[in-house]
Amino acid sequence: MESGSQDRNLPASERKLKKAREDGQVNRSEDLSHLAVLGAGCVALLVISPVLFDQLKQVLTRQLAFDSASVRFSAPMLDRLGDATGIAAATCLVFAGIVGLAAILAAVAAGGWVSSLKPLMPDFSRLDPISGFGNLFSKKKIISLAKMLLITSILSMVAVSFLSNNIQTVFAMMRQPSAAAVAQLSSWLVGGIGLLLLVLLLAAMFDVPLQNILHRGELKMSRQEMKDEGKESDGNPQIKNKIRQKQRDLAQRSSVNAVPKADFVVMNPTHFAVAIRYDDKTMRAPQVISKGADLLAMKIRDIAKHHSIPVLQSPMLARALYANSEIDQDIPSSLYTAVAQVLAYVYRLRAALRGEGPMPPELPQPDVPAELDPLSKTIKAVEP
Repeated sequence: MESGSQDRNLPASERKLKKAREDGQVNRSEDLSHLAVLGAGCVALLVISPVLFDQLKQVLTRQLAFDSASVRFSAPMLDRLGDATGIAAATCLVFAGIVGLAAILAAVAAGGWVSSLKPLMPDFSRLDPISGFGNLFSKKKIISLAKMLLITSILSMVAVSFLSNNIQTVFAMMRQPSAAAVAQLSSWLVGGIGLLLLVLLLAAMFDVPLQNILHRGELKMSRQEMKDEGKESDGNPQIKNKIRQKQRDLAQRSSVNAVPKADFVVMNPTHFAVAIRYDDKTMRAPQVISKGADLLAMKIRDIAKHHSIPVLQSPMLARALYANSEIDQDIPSSLYTAVAQVLAYVYRLRAALRGEGPMPPELPQPDVPAELDPLSKTIKAVEP
């Protein structure tokens, strides 16, 4: 193994990124979540507050109104308490729903929707104190700490500046009537929260791409991992060859049904059989419509004879066609001459059978290039 092959300096492959997503490992931005929760919470308060204050005012008016009946019987008081509790519970549910939905949308916006239970499964490796201590000083933790300190410093400066510029306004509230003071306090709080959300927005805009970079950095791969993944993706070559061979065998068996359409069958004489068809109107070259070896070759021969299709003995051509042609594909161009010679013989034979000419002599051996004959290759390989 080459040195440095275990250095994780190669970008993560799409397969590894997909597997990490299936395991629930996606980039998440805490700053975006904080912005969504605080922003949605503030907007919810601004929307709900007028209605909530109006309801509370009515409830308090009822709660603080007493008469002889309410003093003598406790049922009206319990009804009032139930009404107040119902309003408070409904308000809390609406507020929690808005904030929760915002948190979910923020998480989906940062890393997409992931449905995986693996992060919830117990992982006892997290209890390892040595590994946990090492994770405290990881690159991601150090960057997160530096980012948190930076955001805290900026928020502190913004808060100090905002308070110092509005301290006189706060003091002036104490001298104003209650209604005006509450309205001014609300406006003051909205301005302060707006500045807070602005800082968080800028932090989120910076944090989202940063978390994506850190996430991909954690998934970087070594050269050996890339090689192993390539082998897994491609599969075992021997197994793939066996699968291809089985697919070829199935295709050959199913192609037997096409033998009646053949112009002739060439054999070797019993080991191989290849059925050839040629239609000059629809084909640019002769095609192999069926082929087989051993028992399948015998079956092709019998079907051909049953349908009065010429069965010719040409061992070299049969071997070449079987080894170098695919079913329902054109024959190799280097075998055009040999197959044309056989076709010419077949056409003369059919004409003679129809009484349109003399019977042709025995089929001469077609001109087959030696390099296309598997037997010739084997003989050359055995020769010293």
